[in-house]
Amino acid sequence: MKSLFKTVIIKTLPVMTGYIALGIGFGILFSSKGYGIIPSVLMAALVYAGSMQYVAINLISGGASLITTAITTLLVNARHLFYGISMLEKYKGAGKKKPYLIFALTDETYSLLCTDDYPKDIDKGKYQLLVSLFNHIYWVTGCALGSVIGSAIPFNTAGIDFCMTALFVTIFTEQWLSTKQHIPAIIGLLAAIICLLIFGADAFLISTMVLISVALILLKPWLLKEENNG
Repeated sequence: MKSLFKTVIIKTLPVMTGYIALGIGFGILFSSKGYGIIPSVLMAALVYAGSMQYVAINLISGGASLITTAITTLLVNARHLFYGISMLEKYKGAGKKKPYLIFALTDETYSLLCTDDYPKDIDKGKYQLLVSLFNHIYWVTGCALGSVIGSAIPFNTAGIDFCMTALFVTIFTEQWLSTKQHIPAIIGLLAAIICLLIFGADAFLISTMVLISVALILLKPWLLKEENNG
């Protein structure tokens, strides 16, 4: 168990630093709209969607309808449909842990669990659960801290929401440096650029995910061959 906790802490350390910073940013922004620590913690614990929580700040403060909020949530988090499909095999046999694992599958948790980069003597199910749980705790902690800080200290909140983009760049860089196979990452970048140019900033996300999925499905036999040869 000690080895398991040590491995999980080491693996989730980059996510912890990002989630604490991002959570603080969210808590400060949410506090600037007049919401205290309890709403902040509840949203962090129950919604647990970094980018959507940032979007939700303006939706909530602007009085958006439930339909608008639901559609926006679906569009912002549509990428998780693709994440979930790719994790079906890895979560097979998860048993009672599966509902929470599905709920807690964020971008960063996915990046840690989509590979089997952990000691083979560690229980896979416990590793998946603890990685998901620790990341969840980091996010809730960050949001709570941000709410407290935002309530105690006046802040100019301009630009704080960029920290979400910064975390994605950090995760991408870490994944690039930790693997020798860069073709999937290049496909992702090219697909994002192409769809951004064609569909614009407000509508490129879903088309990008579809294009990436199709490209990876078509290239899967070749990628697996290259991985085995490497």
